[in-house]
Amino acid sequence: MNHEQAGCCRSRRALLAGTGAAGVAALTGCATYGQPAAAPPPAAAPGGSTAPGGSADPSGSGAPDDSPGPPALATLADIPVGGGAIFASAGVVVTQPTEGDIKAFSATCTHQGCTVTSVDGGVITCACHNSVFDIADGSVRSGPARAPLPAANVTVDGDAIRLA
Repeated sequence: MNHEQAGCCRSRRALLAGTGAAGVAALTGCATYGQPAAAPPPAAAPGGSTAPGGSADPSGSGAPDDSPGPPALATLADIPVGGGAIFASAGVVVTQPTEGDIKAFSATCTHQGCTVTSVDGGVITCACHNSVFDIADGSVRSGPARAPLPAANVTVDGDAIRLA
């Protein structure tokens, strides 16, 4: 090995050694072996709704939900009659086939697991492969999906709709 090659190898070794030491320093700064992890920060309010307003307070009132139990997904006024709203973060689609009749289904299409994309005109549609489901019972109106959307449990508390 000539002098030029030896210098090249030393610089590679130095680079690798320095990179390894920096990685170890970074890892020791993140956690201490055998010590419990710090508590995670408080969770943000749930979102991911395609309901009007698209916020954790779909009513738009800005008032906190002080009711016991899970937070409200929406209010009755947020779910149009003959339509519905998709709450992707909760994994549900809530529909109102006729006035005051609230239904909920999994938002996961039974064809290949995409999240359904729209609720309009009495149907729930998955745009991945154009499967269409009925808003009243989740049954398949047209495929390629062959299985209906599974029902989800929600409750109506006053005008608040909550996961059960």
